[in-house]
Amino acid sequence: MSGRFPGYDVLAKRGSPSWNEQTRRVIDQRLALPRGPSFLSPEEFRTLEAVCARIVPQPAERKPVPLAAMIDAKLFEDTRDGYRDHRLPPLREAWRRGLAGIEAEARRRNNVGFAELGAAGQDALLRAVQEGEVAGNWDGMPPKLFFEKRLLFDIVTQYYTHPTAWSEIGFGGPASPRGYVRMDFDRRDPWEAAEATGGDEAAARRANARVG
Repeated sequence: MSGRFPGYDVLAKRGSPSWNEQTRRVIDQRLALPRGPSFLSPEEFRTLEAVCARIVPQPAERKPVPLAAMIDAKLFEDTRDGYRDHRLPPLREAWRRGLAGIEAEARRRNNVGFAELGAAGQDALLRAVQEGEVAGNWDGMPPKLFFEKRLLFDIVTQYYTHPTAWSEIGFGGPASPRGYVRMDFDRRDPWEAAEATGGDEAAARRANARVG
């Protein structure tokens, strides 16, 4: 992978001392996640896929993180956060109302569903949701609050739980069991990703080929 950490693939750590069996098991389950919906309807899932693609656009040259499937799995398992804003309904209901509200707003404004809009139209509609400038109050759920506390939080959080995103930002996964020793600024342990600095991508790529 190119970018700030060229040649770095966190999955190369799978069989190394950097990961223990529990980490391997969790990541294997995450990678084996079905790509289709288990909780949402096909129509809701399609809207969610389109929303995710605008909140976190992903490079075309690599396999995308399946954000919609990850959120759907969270809804299917009803994995809550342990807290919520009292103005929002529980997780599942919040997402159902939010997706219905986004879809209704798209049809009200453009006579087509959200997924059928172009990128500019989708961005404009999501910005309106973010600012609370949409019709109705989504069955008592403030659209602006849903965007801030649920939509944005869930999508971004799920993205950075995936190994593809870890490779992108040079993250090695859990610090246990190996841990980190060189904790000062501008120091890295040999099993950490090397960042391309000063335009020296080749040096970073060579270092990342040895990470494990």
